[in-house]
Amino acid sequence: MPARIRTAVDPRFPTELTRRRTERDLSLRDLARLGHYSKSFLHDLESGRTRPTSDVARQLDAALEAGGALAAMVVDPPAVTTADDGARLAYLVTNPTRLDSVGVQLLADVLAAQRRLDDALPAPMMLPVSLPHWHTVRDLAAQARGRHAPELHAVAAEWTQFIGWLHAEARNDNQAVRVLIEAAQEADAVDSGPLAAQTENFRGYIERQRGNARGVVRHFLAAYHTPGSSPLQRVGDAVQAAHGYALLGDRPSAVRLLGEAGDLTTAAESHPPPALAYWLTPTFSRMGLGLAYLALGDRVAAADNLRAGLNALPEDQCGAEWTVEYRQALAVAGG
Repeated sequence: MPARIRTAVDPRFPTELTRRRTERDLSLRDLARLGHYSKSFLHDLESGRTRPTSDVARQLDAALEAGGALAAMVVDPPAVTTADDGARLAYLVTNPTRLDSVGVQLLADVLAAQRRLDDALPAPMMLPVSLPHWHTVRDLAAQARGRHAPELHAVAAEWTQFIGWLHAEARNDNQAVRVLIEAAQEADAVDSGPLAAQTENFRGYIERQRGNARGVVRHFLAAYHTPGSSPLQRVGDAVQAAHGYALLGDRPSAVRLLGEAGDLTTAAESHPPPALAYWLTPTFSRMGLGLAYLALGDRVAAADNLRAGLNALPEDQCGAEWTVEYRQALAVAGG
């Protein structure tokens, strides 16, 4: 396992490269001359047999006058750990019984970095980066022994949940559900209330994208009532379950849950979010409130809450894929 997160490449890069080349009426030989690459190398790029580096993407972008479109499809994430750290991880992979706390923390750092990277890159770019690491960590966790093994199991369980989220975000719904079911089982195995609740939360997100209001209520209520979840998680889950009830036309249940969420908010403000749900803040849930009020027919309250939630997002989350849903709702609300 490399310590550095590998280069992220948009899976649409080969098709986009071909499209840009043919639009300019260039042969592979023509582009090879312009970009100073071999014809066979370019053919492998367009067929997907070879992954581009960021330097290659930038040079081809310039050669095709793509205005940065090709360059943006290949990203070198910042280094998470050092070469020595990478050697340590490689040793652990082949010697799982020598697991130590430093190795577990390095893996947790890589996962945390991937979560942050997901705020900036589309899920289809993240999955090829994250899946190999997930498989390696799961294999390592299955073989690890000793007093640090439970810590590694917790990291592996969080990675499973993260992979489920990436599939959900990419709208690979069936794969997302399958992985999140595994994540729920692993969350219980490591006795993590926050992880179990967040897994149900992601199941609710999938049902919302599917337009299944009953599924929205079912999973967000399950998250809301999960023992051990954090106060900020419970606020968000209550709000999103209320949205589901509003979509079902059950106004009393929606209003009741919104009231419960309001009561929880004051207490939640003094509790930090769990690391696996680092994005949660008291203002974050206002985007969910906006969806609920919009479904209840109150466009003014919907717009106010959606705008407040979106405006309070940190800069590195403003362009995240999951914000599109809230921006579209704000447009519908007249904001």
